[in-house]
Amino acid sequence: MSNNNTPSVDQKPSKPNWLKVKLPIGEEYRKVREIVSEHKLHTICQSGNCPNMGECWGAGTATFMILGNICTRSCGFCSVATGRPEAVDPFEPLRVAKSVKLMGVKHCVITSVDRDDLKDGGAAIWVETIQKIREISPGTTLETLIPDFQGQWENLQQVIDVHPEVISHNLETVRRLTKQVRVQAKYDRSLEVLKRVSDAGVNAKSGIMLGLGETKEETLESMHDLRKSGVSILTLGQYLQPTKEHLPVAEFIHPDLFAEFKHEGLAMGFRYVESGPLVRSSYHAEKHI
Repeated sequence: MSNNNTPSVDQKPSKPNWLKVKLPIGEEYRKVREIVSEHKLHTICQSGNCPNMGECWGAGTATFMILGNICTRSCGFCSVATGRPEAVDPFEPLRVAKSVKLMGVKHCVITSVDRDDLKDGGAAIWVETIQKIREISPGTTLETLIPDFQGQWENLQQVIDVHPEVISHNLETVRRLTKQVRVQAKYDRSLEVLKRVSDAGVNAKSGIMLGLGETKEETLESMHDLRKSGVSILTLGQYLQPTKEHLPVAEFIHPDLFAEFKHEGLAMGFRYVESGPLVRSSYHAEKHI
C-alpha cells in the first residue's frame, strides 16, 4: 500500500480488470427503478454512483436515502451533491415505507445526507421512517447508515431508542487522512458514535475505503480502533474517484490484500467482515443480520 504519498492527478493509476462490473439489466432491476422513480425516492445507489447497483437492483434490493439528495457537507470522496438542502419533506417516511412494502424488501438499508442545517440533524425524520416501515412492513429488518449528528448525542439517541437491527456509521478512512477525506468530520467523534451504539446493545457496523493513500499499518490501526469501540460488522472496499473534482485514487488495492484484511479482521473479533474491491457499505447487508 501507500508510503504516505498521495499521487497527483497526472500520476493516476490505471484501473485494473478486477474492478469491471456488469451493466444493470433484467426485469427486477427495471421494477426497482420504476418504483424509485414513481415514489420520488432517492437512493445512494444512484447518488453515490455505486458499482453494485446492477447486482443489487437486479436482486430487488436498494439502499434508500432520506432527507433529500443535497448534503450540507463537502467530503472529498463523495459524489452526492453539496449545497443548501430543500425543506424536509414530511411525507417522505410514508413514501419510503410504502415502497419497501411494494418491493417486498426483507432487509432494508436506510441512509441519509448530512443535514447540519437542522437543529436535530434530521433525527425526527429518521425515527419516523423507521417507525413507518415497521408499521407497514413489520417483517422487514432494518439497517440505518447514519451521520454523526455533529456530536449532538441527544439526536443520536433518538435513533438508538427505536432500535433498528443494525446501526452503521462509516469511519471511511484512517486517522491521518480524515481531515482531507472527510472535511467536516472527526475521527474520534465517529468512534464515539459507534461506541454509543454498541453500548446500547445495538449491532454496530462501520466501513473503510482503501486506496486513498493509507498504509497497511494505518488500516489495521483503524480496524483495531473500531473493535475497541464495539463494532462487530466491518466493510472494506476500494475507493473509486467519482469525478475529476474529487480526490484521486492513490492506489488500486489487490484482492489478495483485501482477503488478508478480512482474515485479520476476523482474528480481531469482528463477527462479520465484508472485504473486497467492489464492496460498499450496504453490499450484502442482508447477511450481516
